[in-house]
Amino acid sequence: MNDNLTATAGGTWKFDDDRVVTRLGFGAMQLAGPGVFGPPADRDGSRAVLRRVVELGINHIDTSDFYGPFVVNELIREALHPYPANLVLVTKVGARRDDKGAWLSALAPDELRSAVRDNIERLGVDALDLVNLRLHGQEGPRESSIGKEFEVLAELREQGLIHHLGVSNATIKQLAEARKIAPVAQVQNAFNITDHSDAEMVDHCAEEGIAYVPFFPLGGAFAPMQLDHLTAVAGRHDATVQQIALAWLLARSSSILLIPGTSSVAHLEQNVAAAAIRLTDEDLAELAKLGTGQAGELRRTWGN
Repeated sequence: MNDNLTATAGGTWKFDDDRVVTRLGFGAMQLAGPGVFGPPADRDGSRAVLRRVVELGINHIDTSDFYGPFVVNELIREALHPYPANLVLVTKVGARRDDKGAWLSALAPDELRSAVRDNIERLGVDALDLVNLRLHGQEGPRESSIGKEFEVLAELREQGLIHHLGVSNATIKQLAEARKIAPVAQVQNAFNITDHSDAEMVDHCAEEGIAYVPFFPLGGAFAPMQLDHLTAVAGRHDATVQQIALAWLLARSSSILLIPGTSSVAHLEQNVAAAAIRLTDEDLAELAKLGTGQAGELRRTWGN
């Protein structure tokens, strides 16, 4: 890990093979059509966003073959291939979409193997930089053994098809089970400025040197009182409330990597600018009043 922060991307994170990523990355999910299903209305615009990501110095893009499905990985390849040498593409397996766009589990061994190979093919790479095992989807973390599923990904890692492994929607117990099988480089769970229900995992990852990536880092709509506190802090920094929410996550733990998503170049640039915001002790004290231990509604209405 490298705590030498840069203004453009909130600093960097180094994996155990010395691959370095910007802590502020890009989540490509929103480049698909409505509901993360089908093609975007403006395919050229989506490719422009991806090219701007790289121009801004961001080298961490989160994607999956089930976004679209297939659409987002195809857009990434169209926009960026051949890829910059330092670009890290993180993907996710364990789900699929039906013809109507529903999110379905796909955790059988053959489904996992096929998903890894499909991601490799559509992205146009020889191996995937990091693959997250998606567990339980919109239901949030729940206890169950994940050994059989994680062993499949560990075997593919041994074969050289994956460089790093991660888990998504996981509990601390499941993380421990996975780490007995193979190294875990990343946990991707729900956590944001108003939903602190996964705080124990955030702190655990920091202690263990594991990257923690909150999906939906902006959460859902803010309650009036929450918005009042956010607006007060945003005013002191000439920033938006969304920028403050991202800056808070970067300040919360040096192990946190962010993947805010957008289909707009202007919004992308606004998100990146949030990494330069340095919150004061006064700011952090005021923002501490926002959080609860309850999971947000957004996790139950969208896939991840």
